[in-house]
Amino acid sequence: MAVKITRASAMSEINVTPLVDVMLVLLVIFMVTAPLLETQNQAVTVDLPKVAAERSRVAEDAVVVTVDRSQKVYLNDHLHELAELRPKLDALFKARANKEIFLRADQSVPYGRVVETMAVIRAAGITKLNMVTDPLESGGGSRR
Repeated sequence: MAVKITRASAMSEINVTPLVDVMLVLLVIFMVTAPLLETQNQAVTVDLPKVAAERSRVAEDAVVVTVDRSQKVYLNDHLHELAELRPKLDALFKARANKEIFLRADQSVPYGRVVETMAVIRAAGITKLNMVTDPLESGGGSRR
Protein backbone atom coordinates (compact mmCIF):
# COMPACT_ATOMS: atom_id res chain seq x y z
CA MET A 1 0.00 0.00 0.00
CA ALA A 2 1.53 3.19 -1.14
CA VAL A 3 0.62 6.45 0.54
CA LYS A 4 0.98 9.54 -1.53
CA ILE A 5 1.93 12.59 0.49
CA THR A 6 1.55 15.90 -1.24
CA ARG A 7 2.66 19.21 0.15
CA ALA A 8 0.12 21.94 0.07
CA SER A 9 1.62 24.97 -1.53
CA ALA A 10 1.24 28.28 0.22
CA MET A 11 -1.29 30.61 -1.29
CA SER A 12 0.70 33.39 -2.88
CA GLU A 13 -2.18 35.61 -4.07
CA ILE A 14 -4.49 37.71 -1.94
CA ASN A 15 -8.15 37.63 -2.86
CA VAL A 16 -9.13 41.33 -3.01
CA THR A 17 -12.76 40.81 -4.02
CA PRO A 18 -14.14 40.86 -0.44
CA LEU A 19 -12.02 43.93 0.31
CA VAL A 20 -13.41 45.75 -2.71
CA ASP A 21 -16.96 44.80 -1.71
CA VAL A 22 -16.50 46.19 1.78
CA MET A 23 -14.93 49.38 0.46
CA LEU A 24 -17.80 49.97 -1.97
CA VAL A 25 -20.34 49.52 0.81
CA LEU A 26 -18.43 51.99 3.00
CA LEU A 27 -18.25 54.46 0.12
CA VAL A 28 -22.02 54.32 -0.37
CA ILE A 29 -22.59 54.79 3.36
CA PHE A 30 -20.33 57.87 3.47
CA MET A 31 -21.93 59.31 0.33
CA VAL A 32 -25.37 59.06 1.93
CA THR A 33 -24.42 60.34 5.38
CA ALA A 34 -22.15 63.25 4.35
CA PRO A 35 -25.01 65.54 3.24
CA LEU A 36 -26.90 64.71 6.44
CA LEU A 37 -23.93 65.78 8.56
CA GLU A 38 -23.83 69.13 6.73
CA THR A 39 -27.29 70.01 8.04
CA GLN A 40 -27.16 68.36 11.44
CA ASN A 41 -27.78 71.62 13.34
CA GLN A 42 -30.74 72.51 11.19
CA ALA A 43 -33.38 69.98 12.16
CA VAL A 44 -35.69 72.86 13.06
CA THR A 45 -36.54 74.70 9.85
CA VAL A 46 -36.61 78.47 10.00
CA ASP A 47 -36.74 81.16 7.35
CA LEU A 48 -33.58 83.06 8.19
CA PRO A 49 -33.32 86.77 7.38
CA LYS A 50 -31.32 87.54 4.27
CA VAL A 51 -28.49 90.05 4.60
CA ALA A 52 -25.53 91.23 2.54
CA ALA A 53 -22.94 89.12 4.36
CA GLU A 54 -21.25 85.84 3.75
CA ARG A 55 -22.73 82.67 5.14
CA SER A 56 -21.54 81.87 8.64
CA ARG A 57 -20.03 78.48 9.32
CA VAL A 58 -21.27 76.68 12.40
CA ALA A 59 -18.84 74.23 13.98
CA GLU A 60 -19.97 70.67 14.68
CA ASP A 61 -19.80 71.06 18.44
CA ALA A 62 -21.39 74.53 18.45
CA VAL A 63 -24.38 75.28 20.64
CA VAL A 64 -27.30 76.54 18.55
CA VAL A 65 -30.41 78.23 19.92
CA THR A 66 -33.29 78.42 17.44
CA VAL A 67 -36.50 80.44 17.62
CA ASP A 68 -38.97 79.12 15.06
CA ARG A 69 -41.95 80.77 13.40
CA SER A 70 -44.29 79.82 16.25
CA GLN A 71 -41.82 81.41 18.74
CA LYS A 72 -40.78 78.09 20.26
CA VAL A 73 -37.21 77.96 21.53
CA TYR A 74 -34.92 75.02 20.72
CA LEU A 75 -31.50 74.30 22.19
CA ASN A 76 -29.58 72.12 19.76
CA ASP A 77 -32.87 71.00 18.17
CA HIS A 78 -34.50 70.07 21.50
CA LEU A 79 -37.60 72.03 22.47
CA HIS A 80 -37.36 74.01 25.72
CA GLU A 81 -39.34 76.73 27.41
CA LEU A 82 -37.58 80.09 27.55
CA ALA A 83 -37.62 79.94 31.37
CA GLU A 84 -35.67 76.66 31.40
CA LEU A 85 -33.13 77.79 28.81
CA ARG A 86 -30.76 79.49 31.26
CA PRO A 87 -30.21 76.43 33.52
CA LYS A 88 -29.61 74.30 30.43
CA LEU A 89 -27.06 76.82 29.10
CA ASP A 90 -25.37 77.04 32.51
CA ALA A 91 -24.95 73.27 32.53
CA LEU A 92 -23.71 73.16 28.93
CA PHE A 93 -21.13 75.90 29.32
CA LYS A 94 -19.93 75.01 32.81
CA ALA A 95 -16.85 73.18 31.56
CA ARG A 96 -16.34 75.06 28.29
CA ALA A 97 -13.69 77.72 27.93
CA ASN A 98 -15.13 79.08 24.67
CA LYS A 99 -18.46 80.65 25.58
CA GLU A 100 -19.84 81.04 22.06
CA ILE A 101 -23.39 80.41 20.87
CA PHE A 102 -25.26 80.68 17.56
CA LEU A 103 -28.77 82.14 17.46
CA ARG A 104 -31.06 81.24 14.57
CA ALA A 105 -34.39 83.06 14.47
CA ASP A 106 -37.11 83.00 11.85
CA GLN A 107 -37.51 86.38 10.18
CA SER A 108 -41.21 86.46 11.08
CA VAL A 109 -40.51 86.24 14.83
CA PRO A 110 -41.17 89.56 16.59
CA TYR A 111 -38.05 91.49 17.56
CA GLY A 112 -39.07 91.44 21.22
CA ARG A 113 -39.02 87.62 21.36
CA VAL A 114 -35.54 87.53 19.83
CA VAL A 115 -34.29 90.12 22.35
CA GLU A 116 -35.81 88.12 25.24
CA THR A 117 -33.94 85.05 24.04
CA MET A 118 -30.72 87.07 23.71
CA ALA A 119 -31.17 88.38 27.26
CA VAL A 120 -31.46 84.84 28.63
CA ILE A 121 -28.33 83.84 26.71
CA ARG A 122 -26.43 86.86 28.08
CA ALA A 123 -27.66 86.14 31.62
CA ALA A 124 -26.13 82.66 31.33
CA GLY A 125 -22.71 84.28 30.89
CA ILE A 126 -22.30 83.65 27.17
CA THR A 127 -19.74 86.15 25.88
CA LYS A 128 -20.02 85.54 22.13
CA LEU A 129 -23.44 85.61 20.47
CA ASN A 130 -23.56 84.97 16.71
CA MET A 131 -26.67 85.67 14.66
CA VAL A 132 -27.11 83.13 11.86
CA THR A 133 -28.44 84.57 8.58
CA ASP A 134 -28.70 83.63 4.93
CA PRO A 135 -26.82 85.59 2.26
CA LEU A 136 -28.69 87.77 -0.23
CA GLU A 137 -29.19 86.23 -3.62
CA SER A 138 -26.97 87.96 -6.18
CA GLY A 139 -29.49 89.67 -8.37
CA GLY A 140 -27.42 92.33 -10.04
CA GLY A 141 -26.49 95.66 -8.47
CA SER A 142 -25.90 96.36 -4.83
CA ARG A 143 -28.65 97.66 -2.59
CA ARG A 144 -28.08 100.52 -0.17
